[in-house]
Amino acid sequence: MKLVTGNDLPTGDVVWWAGGGWSRHIAEAVDAGDRAEAIAREEEAARRVNVPYVIEATATPEGPRPAHIKDRIRALGPTVRTDLTLKPADPNAGSWVI
Repeated sequence: MKLVTGNDLPTGDVVWWAGGGWSRHIAEAVDAGDRAEAIAREEEAARRVNVPYVIEATATPEGPRPAHIKDRIRALGPTVRTDLTLKPADPNAGSWVI
């Protein structure tokens, strides 16, 4: 199965081709098949998405599963616990105690 992914222009969010537009949820992604490259070109030319590209994926009961780890991370989120990361709004985020 071939999926088209890229980034939403206004927000930078990861998006997936859902057949008639873009979705932030990989579960809504559709197999673009032989049209994948053409969809990516058309959508980029129309400036609806930034840097779209085609990836390989496998259909699962939970939805598409990207073949490459990079795209699985893009689909499912960070690989670290978010409660352990620095928060930009945290006033102490730039303070390092050594």
